[in-house]
Amino acid sequence: MKKLIVGLLALLLLAACAGGSPATIKGQWELVSHGSASSQTPAAPDVDTSIDFSSDGQMNGNVGCNGFGGEYKVDGDTIAFGPVMSTMMFCEGPVGEQEMGTIAVFQESAKFVLAGDTLTITSADGNSVIVLARK
Repeated sequence: MKKLIVGLLALLLLAACAGGSPATIKGQWELVSHGSASSQTPAAPDVDTSIDFSSDGQMNGNVGCNGFGGEYKVDGDTIAFGPVMSTMMFCEGPVGEQEMGTIAVFQESAKFVLAGDTLTITSADGNSVIVLARK
């Protein structure tokens, strides 16, 4: 009986270790779509986008026109953002719209869902959503 209990405990320990670390938003992402939850607009074609959530709590990126960055902190399914700073080049058309739609999500706090290599972030007011894919 003692061997059975020790064996079961060993299996439980191995299973816990095999589970790995929990999923994280840390890393580089590319923009897939932006807009309202009911009407997503695909990312502008032929535009290299990148958003990086670093392990030191800094976020930075470029979704086609201006570079931006700021602080972030994850708590459960919420991301709290510090002030987002951005360069100030004039952007128009689809690239300008996707930039405004993306940065609108990075205000104060936002809810997120991480499903595999897809990260969906919804603004605090629920009006803006971006979908990102892990690079």
